[in-house]
Amino acid sequence: MCRASPGSLRAAYCPRMTHAVVSDRARIVAIRAHALFDGVSATLIPEPVLLLDGPAIVGVGRATVPPGAQVVDLPGATLLPGLIDTHVHLAFDASADPVAALAMRDDDATIAAMTSAARTALHAGITTVRDLGDRGYLSLRLRDTPGLPSIVAAGPPVTTPAGHCHFLGGAAEPTPGALRAAVRERADRGVDIVKVMASGGTMTPGTRQEVAQFTAEQLTVVVDEAHRLGLPVTAHAHGTAAIRTALDAGVDGMEHVSFWSAEGVDDPGDLIARIAAGRVAVGITAGVAPEPGVTPPPAVVARMPRIIANTRAMYEAGARMVIGTDAGIGLPKPHDVLRYALAQTSMIGLDAPTALRLATSTAAEACGLGHHKGRLAPGYDADIVAVRGNPLHDLNALHDVRAVFARGARVASS
Repeated sequence: MCRASPGSLRAAYCPRMTHAVVSDRARIVAIRAHALFDGVSATLIPEPVLLLDGPAIVGVGRATVPPGAQVVDLPGATLLPGLIDTHVHLAFDASADPVAALAMRDDDATIAAMTSAARTALHAGITTVRDLGDRGYLSLRLRDTPGLPSIVAAGPPVTTPAGHCHFLGGAAEPTPGALRAAVRERADRGVDIVKVMASGGTMTPGTRQEVAQFTAEQLTVVVDEAHRLGLPVTAHAHGTAAIRTALDAGVDGMEHVSFWSAEGVDDPGDLIARIAAGRVAVGITAGVAPEPGVTPPPAVVARMPRIIANTRAMYEAGARMVIGTDAGIGLPKPHDVLRYALAQTSMIGLDAPTALRLATSTAAEACGLGHHKGRLAPGYDADIVAVRGNPLHDLNALHDVRAVFARGARVASS
């Protein structure tokens, strides 16, 4: 049985029916394609008709096009929910030195660069991005901008004085009062999520990935205050100590989770079981675009086999995972790198349907958008990407984009 929620849609259309109830305010758009992936199933719907009423999907299935509908034919294409990158940095320009490039830009120039980065993502079928670290809350100014992806914004990440990414403006003294004030500032600004730097990182001289920046008690203050204000918390956590303190503090998500140590990669011990049992959303950092003459740093190359093995172990243990690319942080991380990331997750044992779910319906849930994004179903936002071929058989189909719709509006080709 098909249901449309009263008041949430202007029309309701059920698969395999031959009529629709449509509004007088908007013309129904009917997209016809070769196949459809709904964001959940492991199989495709053949010869679908996807019905849009303004920004919402009102019907999906093998149905007759209602009279008067505007028809968009995409022969040979597969329709998918718009992709969701759960970890980007729109303020970083994917150059050889994005930190220096950002330092040279004033706010107006940064907004222009962020807008360009967001458009790059959208043209690749990435209709939602979660920006987990900007400068001066600039990503909040871009939310709900027509012609850009939907943006889930964290603002500047909470970090220690001189800590990882302190240059973004989020440094706070590690005292209860200062940490609560930092969270309240973000809530007052209207962020969607609080990002905290539980460990150091390679982009910030003087910090180290294996070193925890906060104690469990300090992170607990951040989490308690954020939850009191209705905000989730995700922690940048590379080193094992930071992963443990973040889990002890009760964070909702963690980014990277590489178990990085000074000399290599740690054995996770009991932490994988804790991550899986706690249903913490792990943002696995995937996606490297081919860049001639650019190779990963030797420290990363040496550690990668163990990082992959630990990530596979988390997946096999049933950990809740999403795909976050860290787009923007360097040359191999352009803002459309998610289309490379999905195929690269095969290294940790993900098949194509699973990878696509992690970048659509599962990602939407982790971003707090699971009730209206990440699926092609009645009542969901009309965020759609059409690709040539069958991505459930070959994820490289994501590189051949036929059309993108963002909240019902077709995105013009770049």
